[in-house]
Amino acid sequence: MALSADALEPAHAPQSEPASYVLRNQSYWQRNLAVCVFGSFTTLVSLSMLLPFLPLYVAQLGVKSPADVVQWSGVSFGATFFGTAITAPIWGRLADRYGRKPMLVRAALGMAVVMSLIGIAHSVTELVALRLVAGLVGGYASASIVMIGTQAPRERAGWALGVLSTGALSGNLIGPLVGGFLPDLVGIRGTFFVGGAMIAVAAAATILFVREDFDRHADTKPRSDATGERSPNAHRAVIASLLVTAMTVLFANMSIEPIITVYVAQLGVPHAHLARMAGIIMAASAFGSMLTAPRLGALADRIGSWNVIIGCLVVTGLLMLPQAFVTHWWQLALLRGLMGMTIAGLLPSIAKMVRHLVDESHSGKTLGYLQSAQFSGQVIGPLVGGQIGAHAGLHQVFFVTGTLLVLCAALNYWMRARSA
Repeated sequence: MALSADALEPAHAPQSEPASYVLRNQSYWQRNLAVCVFGSFTTLVSLSMLLPFLPLYVAQLGVKSPADVVQWSGVSFGATFFGTAITAPIWGRLADRYGRKPMLVRAALGMAVVMSLIGIAHSVTELVALRLVAGLVGGYASASIVMIGTQAPRERAGWALGVLSTGALSGNLIGPLVGGFLPDLVGIRGTFFVGGAMIAVAAAATILFVREDFDRHADTKPRSDATGERSPNAHRAVIASLLVTAMTVLFANMSIEPIITVYVAQLGVPHAHLARMAGIIMAASAFGSMLTAPRLGALADRIGSWNVIIGCLVVTGLLMLPQAFVTHWWQLALLRGLMGMTIAGLLPSIAKMVRHLVDESHSGKTLGYLQSAQFSGQVIGPLVGGQIGAHAGLHQVFFVTGTLLVLCAALNYWMRARSA
C-alpha cells in the first residue's frame, strides 16, 4: 500500500516500550525552548556584532594594506563557521551519549571564554585562531537544535524549530546594529568583553533553568525504528538528500554577501550611502525570515515537511531570478525580504524531517551532521558567489543559486516519490 507524502515522519513509539526520551521530557521542552531561544539570540548577537568594526580591528592588529584588511577580515569571520562545521557531528554524538544539556553548557561557557580572549588578541593570526576555536568549542545554536529537535513532540516539532530559528535570525539581525554603536561606548576591545559577558548570562540561564531527563542506559540504546519496519540505514538516501538541501539553502542565501555592496553601487546608490543601503538589504532577508519561520514550521506540522520543503525551494528559487534585473536598491531589498519569508520554512522543516527519520539514540549525531552541512554552505556560499561574480558577472550569481534551489526541489520531489 502506498504511503502518504509525509509517511516517513514516524508515529509515536509503541506503548509496550519504555517511556521514550520525548515522553519523559514532555513537561520540560517548552521552558527549554524559551531558554534556548534566549541563548541562541544572545550568542549570535555576540558573534555577529563584530561585522561593522571587524576591518578596523584587523587594521588595529597591524594589517596595513587595504586588500590585506579585506582578506583577513573575511578569513577571520568565516573561521567560526568552519570550526562549527567540523565539530557539530562530534558534539551531536556526545549529546546522544551524555545528554543534550551538557552540550549547551559546554558551548555557552566555551564561547564566553573565547569571546573575551578575542578582546586581548595581539595579532591577526591570534584573531583568526580564536575565531576558529570559538567555532570548534561553541555552537550553542546548533546544540539548541539538537535539544529541541529531540524533545519537542512530533506534532509540535516544526513550530518549535521555527521559533528557535527566529531567535537565531534575530541575533544575526540585531548583532551588527549593536556592533555599530557599542565600540564608541566601550572601545573595540571592550566590545568583545561585553559579548563574552552576554554569553555568560546565557550560560547561567542554561545551567539554572534548562531541565533534561536523560537516562544514559536507556537513551543510548536503539529503539524500534520510526516507521516500525525498516532500520535507520534504510533512510540514508533521504537523509543525504536533506543534508545536500540544507547546504544548498545556506549556499544560496550567503552567495550574494561578498558582492552585494558592489551590486548596490551599480544600481546608482551614492558612495556615501552604500554601506547603509547594503546593510538594509542584508537585513531584509533576516527580517522576512523572522516573520514567517514559526508559521512555516507549524505548517510543516499540519501538511507535512515534504510539502513545505519542496514548495519553499521552488518559490525561493524563482524569487532569486528577478533579483538579477532590479533597477533600484529598494526593489532588491523587497525581493530579498520576500525570499527571506520563503526560505525560513526550509531549515526547520528539514531538521524536523531528519529528526524523525532516525532512532532517538542517533538523533543528536544526525542533527549534528545537518548543522555541519548548513555551516559548510555558509562558508562555501560567499567564496563561490564571489568567484562567480568576479568572473561571470554579478547577475549570474542569482541565476546559478536560483537554478540550484529549483534542482534541489526536484531532488526532494523525486526522493518523496521514491520513498512512497
